[in-house]
Amino acid sequence: MSTNASSEVVKDSFIEDLLQEMTLEEKVGQMTQINLDVISKGEIYQLEEPHSLDITKLRNAILKYHVGSFLNCPGYALPKAHWVKIITQIQDVATNESRLKIPVIYGIDAIHGANYMSEGVLFPQPVAQAASWDPKLAQRVCEITAIETRSMGTPWAFSPVLDVMRQALWVRNFETFGEDPMLVTDMGLGAVKGLEGDDVSKIDKVASCLKHFIGYSWPYDGKDRSPAYIPERQLRELIMPPFEEAIKAGAKTIMVNSGEINGIPTHSNPGLLQKVLRDELGFEGVAVSDWEDIIKLHQYHRTSPNLKHAVKTTIMAGVDMAMVPNNYEFSESLVELVREGEVPESRLDESVRRILKLKKDLGLWENPVVPEGEYVKSRPTEFEDFSRKVAEESITLLKNEDNCLPLKKDQKVLLTGPIADSLSMVNGAWSRTWQGQDEHRNNPEKNTVLDALKIVNSDVDYAPGCTLTELKTDKAWEEKVKASDVVIACLGELPGTEKPGDIHELVMDEAQLKYIEHLSTFGKEIVLILFESRPRIINRIVDLCHGIIHAYFPSEEGTLALADILYGNVNPSGKLPYTYPRYANTLLTYDFKITADLNENYELNGFKPQFEFGHGLSYTSFEYNNFRLDSPSKIQLNDDIHFSVEVTNTGNREGKEVVQLYISDVYASVTPPVKRLRAYDKILLKPGETKRVEFVVPCSRLAFVGRDWKWVVEPGDFIATIGNQHLNFYINE
Repeated sequence: MSTNASSEVVKDSFIEDLLQEMTLEEKVGQMTQINLDVISKGEIYQLEEPHSLDITKLRNAILKYHVGSFLNCPGYALPKAHWVKIITQIQDVATNESRLKIPVIYGIDAIHGANYMSEGVLFPQPVAQAASWDPKLAQRVCEITAIETRSMGTPWAFSPVLDVMRQALWVRNFETFGEDPMLVTDMGLGAVKGLEGDDVSKIDKVASCLKHFIGYSWPYDGKDRSPAYIPERQLRELIMPPFEEAIKAGAKTIMVNSGEINGIPTHSNPGLLQKVLRDELGFEGVAVSDWEDIIKLHQYHRTSPNLKHAVKTTIMAGVDMAMVPNNYEFSESLVELVREGEVPESRLDESVRRILKLKKDLGLWENPVVPEGEYVKSRPTEFEDFSRKVAEESITLLKNEDNCLPLKKDQKVLLTGPIADSLSMVNGAWSRTWQGQDEHRNNPEKNTVLDALKIVNSDVDYAPGCTLTELKTDKAWEEKVKASDVVIACLGELPGTEKPGDIHELVMDEAQLKYIEHLSTFGKEIVLILFESRPRIINRIVDLCHGIIHAYFPSEEGTLALADILYGNVNPSGKLPYTYPRYANTLLTYDFKITADLNENYELNGFKPQFEFGHGLSYTSFEYNNFRLDSPSKIQLNDDIHFSVEVTNTGNREGKEVVQLYISDVYASVTPPVKRLRAYDKILLKPGETKRVEFVVPCSRLAFVGRDWKWVVEPGDFIATIGNQHLNFYINE
């Protein structure tokens, strides 16, 4: 699609002409997004099988209510051919039977691949991708996701999640890229670039949707959609940067935070949606509400006495499209509000203009459905291989006492635990179904951990031993333990997201802890593998395990990667993208303040997580030397600072290392964190090889939000750290 100035004028004229022709009802329809269930045969959440559209309901939605957008799946993934069929039916009514022939825009959650297309490739969940510390991997994941999503006929993906993980209990942490703003920003930019590319009208690209603006990931009590209390400094310094940079990169849409911040629901907060999002950050795209969040202003937040008031406050706050999703009450209410003079029609024009531009940018008038045979064809083998590669780069070795790993082929291995023979608990949520718990929806050709291990070593034995919540040991199990040299225990939690995934405590389920304690009485080496959406506390059993691997949710190709890591065919290189806590009531992130490090004797050693942010072991070893400052002795505020360090592979096998540079003010007008990630790079080293790794850090990257709420870099002393290397430097005025 041409982007020269003249074509932009034509495009704008086209949209303005449409606006002039549209009735009030047609404008409201463009701002309405309806769930697929509403236009399908059967009742909502109780659809007829096999799934099909109800053409009468479809025509009612488009021809009477002028609905401009649909979303979701019928509760489970559908084959691509079926997706193309139903999207074609929808677009046929919209583009052939409606008065203005405006195409529909269909949106779908695509959290870790085209997860609602039954033959789509599933990738490791986003937090696992972040553990690779390689934004290029996230970009390629989303390139493939865009190819497969657009091939369904769906041009809009509700991803990536740019929420920064600051509350360890929150269920949706696995959808994030971790706890550090820089890492989240880098991975998020890769994701947006992968989804949208340089031209979203291309038949292998989709519009991204930045989720969830803003503060959704920091609920005070850790429960989904519960209140957050976030001071402005923390909001701007820690939470906002990923959104700001993704907006600068041209992200087309954004989804509004379902919760509330400091007593104000985000959906009714013009300070955030207008002043910050539009005026300050310069976002020009479409802001869509989340599922049923408008009515929740009335039902739960209690800031609106009725639905009609909720609709008014949401629209006036700045939401463009309402994910209603199961009825037409929003449409009817908004039409009434305009006719009563409560909402100016000019406000609707703003939103409709953005929505029409999005559809135009996507090329939906030219291609409302990607023509059969013309879309970029899936290359399943290549895509599956890449998913496995992402898992190889992400899986994190946390403990390896006495080099118990990698396993030897002649060792007798017992595989056990509730996740050892489950695909659902490897894939996680948003996998063929919303919660991802339906084993029968998984691809039966894919490998569980048990299947994958037997490919590498056919002599692996298996006994469940326990469920997530109950011990299942017996005499036969005991004999299998006694016969083994090594026990591999796959523990974790049931996949889940949003409110169904809420839990009351972060400690691992008691039955699983007791299971490891019981296993330890047999004197066998125990290798613990964790599959979880958040860091479940395991301090009771860490010392009982010789090896610990964090697999996150590596998805269906990740089990093969895990098997290769266990047996040494792949050298692990993942690093934790978040702090793994030791205690349930000590949930600090790595960038804590010095006073949080004080122990009971006022000594600076109070911060004792189970595993630190950025931690991850290898089957080789690395040594850091000669950390130096390559900048002029007198650094000015507008300078770039040049650092370098020598990294040597001191082991006997090739391996990858993530070199991490942390910097902190020694003194500042606002208490500084003990450290903050400012640069990183993942490098490959052969045995005995040394590389000098260089980082260029603009002084502006050291800024923080000062006492006047503005970003500032203050001159003075700084400490830089890489590995066990430290240096001090000074920035002049």
